[in-house]
Amino acid sequence: MSPIPAELVARATVSYDAVQTVGETVYWIEGRPDGDVLVRWTASDGQQDVLPEVFHVASYVHEYGGGAYLATERDLWFCNADDQRIYRASDGRPPAPMTPAPASPGALRYADLRLLPGTDKLICVRERHEADGSVHNELVILPADGSADPKVIVSGDDFYMSPEPSPDGRRLAWVSWNAPLMPWDGSWLWVADIRSDGTLTDLQFVAGGEDESVCQPQWSPDGVLHLVSDRSGWWNLYAWHDGRLDPVVTGEFEVAAAPWEFGYRAYVFQNAQVIAIIQQGPEHHVVVRHPSGKVDRLALLYTSIKPYLATAGQSIAFIGSNPTQLPTVVLADPNGSTYELTTNELGIDPVSLARPERFTFPTRDGGEAYGLYYPPTNESDQPPPLLVRAHPGPTANWPLRLDLPAQFFASHGFAVADIDYRGSTGYGRVYRLGLRGRWGTVDATDCADAALHLASIGRASPGRIAIWGASAGGYTVLRALATTDVFAAGITRSAVADLKTWSRAAPKFQARHAELLHSEHLCGADVSKTGIRYPLLLIHGDEDRVTSLSQAQILAQRLDPTSHLVVVPRARHTLRMPSDVHYVLCVELDHLRSM
Repeated sequence: MSPIPAELVARATVSYDAVQTVGETVYWIEGRPDGDVLVRWTASDGQQDVLPEVFHVASYVHEYGGGAYLATERDLWFCNADDQRIYRASDGRPPAPMTPAPASPGALRYADLRLLPGTDKLICVRERHEADGSVHNELVILPADGSADPKVIVSGDDFYMSPEPSPDGRRLAWVSWNAPLMPWDGSWLWVADIRSDGTLTDLQFVAGGEDESVCQPQWSPDGVLHLVSDRSGWWNLYAWHDGRLDPVVTGEFEVAAAPWEFGYRAYVFQNAQVIAIIQQGPEHHVVVRHPSGKVDRLALLYTSIKPYLATAGQSIAFIGSNPTQLPTVVLADPNGSTYELTTNELGIDPVSLARPERFTFPTRDGGEAYGLYYPPTNESDQPPPLLVRAHPGPTANWPLRLDLPAQFFASHGFAVADIDYRGSTGYGRVYRLGLRGRWGTVDATDCADAALHLASIGRASPGRIAIWGASAGGYTVLRALATTDVFAAGITRSAVADLKTWSRAAPKFQARHAELLHSEHLCGADVSKTGIRYPLLLIHGDEDRVTSLSQAQILAQRLDPTSHLVVVPRARHTLRMPSDVHYVLCVELDHLRSM
């Protein structure tokens, strides 16, 4: 079979996010090379861009954003990427700003836009960046026509998300949390009554705490508050009745994703049913809970489903993919029949693709961890060289979907192992918190133990194993190279190199994340001083707002001359690797095949 060319992998494909529906009209955000574009689909007109070309839709609250628009029958509100102001588009008129111009670009940011039923008011999250460098998060209310400035209605906690008005507009639910906790560590769900002037009264605690993560509050059409909680050890769905939580969709699976972004919605209400996306390890399914309590699983071809679920008439809309198909926007009816609204064709024969296999492996401390293994697509009697990949996050996971970089290396004779090291989501709360106090230690050894396990069963060639990671996964790579002797080379992208420096410069959202994760002896440790003696390729964008380029530059200066730094111009934290970088990776790793 012909190897997949680097140009194909590096070619800018369109991403899909943030599905919403209004009746049977479906909206989503397309990530295109020139920015994030809002798209609308209807059965009569098909797919159309919604806004003039000068507008791109993106929120930069927490830097990661999400929750950047709200569509209704008549109006559309969205966060403009350039100035972060909320704009309104309606009745065919050009979009007009609804929020005041900040003192400096990006000083006022918004997310999670909600319309208060029965009123002409919006409620949303606002993030204020002050001149002294301080950052404040709060909930605000504002006239939907922009006739007055936003007014703060909730403040005092470090972070807020998911303001959800009840269907009658009389109550508001929201989630808050405080550093150093992240929302997947511990958070609080609140409910309050809304006065006619928009202020809140009769505050009531619903669920959550330092040892319980709650998220995704939603009111059912009949006014019952639902929420996701991991109090059972898994993110499951509950209904709140008279101060108690009643199970709705529960089991050893997750009805949530770690909320790195705003706007996630993993369950919806339809015809007295609850439809939910559940995650088990790297795999997703859609289930339907009937009024009787019976839960059925829809037979779908998609194994990875993003946490954006919406109803569209009698169908549901979501973004799905599988190991041979890139993500696409999908309509599915109750019997599981599907209609794809988008295409992202690559011209690759699915038969030629490596099929990822789930595997479990023992860890050196007596535990177990998980991964996906891509065998090389060329036949050989010898164990193949192996590329181990540590996901970013660090509380993320490797989804079971078409991964072009993995396929690139598999087609060039490498095996690829994607490791859901301890700390990953999809395996319950205990596993998710398994990195606390051990970041840079168990994630690094889990990657090493995965490689050793695969080598022991003949699925990797000892001595011909490399490791790759991005962002927090880049830190895992550096620690693995510094503390184990398993890997012959390493590649990082936008890597965290120095925890102390990174914590000082990171966005408020995650600036104190390392306090819970790092090992005591690693606090303030500079990984460049820990003895990395293997070839290392560092890739970094020069506009990275989450992990500064200076970390990679200092690291490259201090390491052995066999290390290389590639700076990608005009690239942020989520940079795509251009084709020349893929060629560099191939050249850097090619010697492993002949060792």
